[in-house]
Amino acid sequence: MTASKKPSDRKRVLYGRRQGRPLRPLRKRLLRDLLPKLSLDLPDADQSGDPHIEPSGCFPNAPDAVWFEVGFGGGEHLARQAINHPDIGFIGCEPFINGVASLLAKIDGEKIENIRILMDDARLVLGRLTQASLDRVFVLFPDPWPKTRHARRRFIGPQTLDSLAHAMKDGAQLRVASDDRGYQRWALSALLAHPDFQWMAQTADDWRIRPSDQPPTRYEEKARARGAAPAFLIFERCSRD
Repeated sequence: MTASKKPSDRKRVLYGRRQGRPLRPLRKRLLRDLLPKLSLDLPDADQSGDPHIEPSGCFPNAPDAVWFEVGFGGGEHLARQAINHPDIGFIGCEPFINGVASLLAKIDGEKIENIRILMDDARLVLGRLTQASLDRVFVLFPDPWPKTRHARRRFIGPQTLDSLAHAMKDGAQLRVASDDRGYQRWALSALLAHPDFQWMAQTADDWRIRPSDQPPTRYEEKARARGAAPAFLIFERCSRD
């Protein structure tokens, strides 16, 4: 798909900063030259009024499955998953420019071809995806927004879960990880209350231990370094029958 237009005419839900330290020249070049080739397009509604996006159509060759990561940070997890699963298409959303530049450096260095990027809030695209089009979704160490007055900014919530339930295939996994106790309780409560998701944990280790096929992120490593205990919540999209 072609390079994304800035969604200035769409309602923005993004909170927090867009950029940190100044970028090095190489990363500036990657943002200028490589990002447009990998950007996810957000088309306006066509003549039929259909604004939907088919995720598998974002790749030159239709992948066996499409996995979606919300807020990929520096891209460590996303890049490693893409390398480990070359037949799967990956869509990553991240509004922080430095994080996108970091992922682009990994894509360029490893010659990764199965990643597409939305440099913006994931909620801008979630409601546009065709029904039952995602095979797996990751929400790994999102901003916990710990203050009570900011709780509504948390990504996991009824409206977002409705969008995820629409876009996910029956049996698709939603993987949520956090080291913040408040966010863990918030996410678990919201997911347990939603009729379209089922918690897959059978024992305590199922949520205390990161899945073996899920590479760590730098946020997890920082959390462990300061003694925090991450939780890994795996939910399955229930059958539509």
